[in-house]
Amino acid sequence: MERATLGVYLRDQIRNEEIRRRTGVTDVAQRVAKMKWKWVGHIARRTDGRWGSEVLEWRPRSGKRCVGRAPTRWADDIKRVAGSRWKQAAQDCGFWNSLQKTYVQQWTSIK
Repeated sequence: MERATLGVYLRDQIRNEEIRRRTGVTDVAQRVAKMKWKWVGHIARRTDGRWGSEVLEWRPRSGKRCVGRAPTRWADDIKRVAGSRWKQAAQDCGFWNSLQKTYVQQWTSIK
């Protein structure tokens, strides 16, 4: 049997969290959630009239999603943490950043 670089075998049944702790590697899901939260805050604070904020709120004409697709959208995830007035909340960078940890925890536990 070939030895892994960490000295960890599949039969050892070591959890991914423990391997990430040992190596110092960030969980990809957490990184994606942080980047998503920061991007949404950035888009909400922009005032130049570009289409980014409209995309976050977009609803298809039919109101239905394809079979097998979740009915939630990006804004729905954001509203769960920041509330329905999330665009106003995003204007305060300090407050917005304080909500990031909550969002990341919820997003990674759901996905």
